Amino acid sequence: MKPRVLLGLLGYPIAHSAAPAMMEAAGASVGLDLRYHLIAVQDANDDTIRRILDGLRLIGFAGINVTFPYKQAVIPHLDALDDGARQIGAVNCITVRDGRLTGHNTDSTGFLAALLATIGSTTLRTGPAVLIGAGGAGRAIAWALSQAGVPEVRVVDQDPTRAAALAAEAGEWGPARFTPAASAESAAEGARGIVNASPAGMLPDTTTPLDSAALHPGHWVADAVYHPHDPAPPGRPAPRLPPHAGPRDVHRPGRGRLPPLQRPHRPARRHRCRLRPAYRRTLKAPPQASP
Repeated sequence: MKPRVLLGLLGYPIAHSAAPAMMEAAGASVGLDLRYHLIAVQDANDDTIRRILDGLRLIGFAGINVTFPYKQAVIPHLDALDDGARQIGAVNCITVRDGRLTGHNTDSTGFLAALLATIGSTTLRTGPAVLIGAGGAGRAIAWALSQAGVPEVRVVDQDPTRAAALAAEAGEWGPARFTPAASAESAAEGARGIVNASPAGMLPDTTTPLDSAALHPGHWVADAVYHPHDPAPPGRPAPRLPPHAGPRDVHRPGRGRLPPLQRPHRPARRHRCRLRPAYRRTLKAPPQASP
């Protein structure tokens, strides 16, 4: 009998997530009966989050992933944080060991590895980057940008005070200069790269965080929201990338949103299986739903 492992994803909205198919296929490939549950809870308050996390211990979960909007809200209810999560102030992975919940941040290291492999350190050092979103994902990506050698990061958020707070704090994480910006369009002027770390474009939302007219062929761009959508908003054609945008300039063109840098849920050492082969298999033949 295969060992059973319970994992899950806490967030909202997450009905579109590819994580269950990907993780269950990865478990099967190494001989595990892995069950990955979507814990979709809208507008959870502090008490609800505490009860959900207490339930992980009682039910016997090995761990969960955490996504928008709870990457910061879970922290007061954890028993411990690793060094990266403590510095960044956000958690996207919780492990359960002997009844203790420990928070980790693998968004930061995963995004950094993807950034260096896909864009390259030489390009990253050539000019400023725009970071749209100063929440949990934004904080992790800010750390990655600072470690990647980006000289300047312009932070944009719907809440200007949150953008200013992240800019002030992230300035101490590395040599990069962080400054708050009033809008994504103004910040994009003269920038070399653009990253969406906001929930814009996360289904069922179909908005874009930046007018496509602000993009030019010299930009490298990345999107933390990985699920593509086909239809454009009613009455508006799907935005198109500027002409002559090569694969090293704008990666994986999307419809109506910034293109994602690479596949979602990048593996992290010690906390994740290496998932890329299993993920490719699920795209061809998704596993049957568990009874």
